[in-house]
Amino acid sequence: MILLPGLAETEPGHVDIKSRVSKNCILNIPFVSSPMDTVTESEMAIALAREGGLGVLHRNCTVEEQLEMAKKVKRAEAVVIRDVVTVAPGQSVAEALELMKKHNISGLPVVDGKKLVGILTGRDVRFADLNLKVESLMTKKVITAGEDIDFEKAKEILHQHRIEKLPIVDKLWALKGLITFKDISLRGKYPSAIRDGEGQLLCAAAVSPFDLERAKKLDRHVDILVIDVAHFHNVRVFEATRKILSGVNADVVVGNLGTYGAAEDAVTKLDGVAGFRVGVGSGSICITTESMKAGAPTLHAVAKVADALADYGADLPIIADGGVKNAGDIAVALAAGASAVMSGNLFARCKEAPGTVMAVGGRYYKQYRGMGSPSAMVKRYSLDRYSQPAKGLAEGVEGWVPYKGEASTVVQELVAGLRASMGYAGAKNIHELWEKARFAMVTAAGAEETRPHDILLPSESTERMK
Repeated sequence: MILLPGLAETEPGHVDIKSRVSKNCILNIPFVSSPMDTVTESEMAIALAREGGLGVLHRNCTVEEQLEMAKKVKRAEAVVIRDVVTVAPGQSVAEALELMKKHNISGLPVVDGKKLVGILTGRDVRFADLNLKVESLMTKKVITAGEDIDFEKAKEILHQHRIEKLPIVDKLWALKGLITFKDISLRGKYPSAIRDGEGQLLCAAAVSPFDLERAKKLDRHVDILVIDVAHFHNVRVFEATRKILSGVNADVVVGNLGTYGAAEDAVTKLDGVAGFRVGVGSGSICITTESMKAGAPTLHAVAKVADALADYGADLPIIADGGVKNAGDIAVALAAGASAVMSGNLFARCKEAPGTVMAVGGRYYKQYRGMGSPSAMVKRYSLDRYSQPAKGLAEGVEGWVPYKGEASTVVQELVAGLRASMGYAGAKNIHELWEKARFAMVTAAGAEETRPHDILLPSESTERMK
């Protein structure tokens, strides 16, 4: 499948690729990383949000671990940090240092109950006796600001007093938040970053439809909850999802769906759905279709779900999930009706992905595994993504993908390729791509013609010389 060239009215560099990922959340780049334990933890979610995309935190961990990942994303940068890490005056220096190390921060407000009584910085505890109490080393005379402080005034105070942290307190000196020099400087470094109303990075997390308790706990810390089940079109899944939809405030994206009927039922039988995750069995590490002869390839699924949403007048975004190998695949998925594209393989290659690195033949690779693979299923903390009857049968594989460096580099390549593809199609933005895109099927002979041919490539010559 290819996109046919159309009349271009805009240069690729000016193509707008902003798009909705859920009913209330807009991305600056339509890229979403998959909720897999070798793809998306807090580091990847932070990196993608800073580039304008979205990371969906995996759930192959305890609730507490997933909550901590979400909190790290929200603490990474903000106008005002609301979930402030603090220390009590009676705690030891050793405990304070452990908190600083765990949360990768250089200072802690000191609170007695809710009241701010001091601040402890890295300089205060450097070379200090670890058994000393925090109150003996903390700075008691703290520069603070009220809850009505604005961004520019905060910058002035930080500069005037040569401090890096500005606690926000109410009239009773109860700690309400924290502004840091680091967060202010990061806002200028990442102009494309996508943030919530509080100025914190956008964050999403995966949940099982049957794990209402986890969904409610995450709801306080994330903007989007992604129902993470291999086959969403299931009576029990629908019943469980209704409870989540009515019990949380975050946008809820449901999936995975693969047919017109699945989308039709979701639209007509579920209230409050904020988006759809679409595609069944087409991921590079998924063997569901091969093993069970059941699936819905991503392009087919996107087209069918888009038709259903159009027929029912449901203005909701579609996330195309699976089978994406390059920017051209992303453009095709968007042209078929998707608003964003989810990938595991592309982002598993990045430095920020939690998979381990291995050197093979002078090249570096990163671990990548499907959540239905044997090793991932062994480490199964939360309710399973795969149905109970299938738990005895692996639905994914595990292996290695080429290491590509930082996520920002991968994103820049994908952005350039996507804009070029959309430019060829004659689209200024994703909405125009939906209207103007025209597809063509390519025969085997045509596919051969579109690849480099009648030339000896360096890689081929090296192989022949061996």
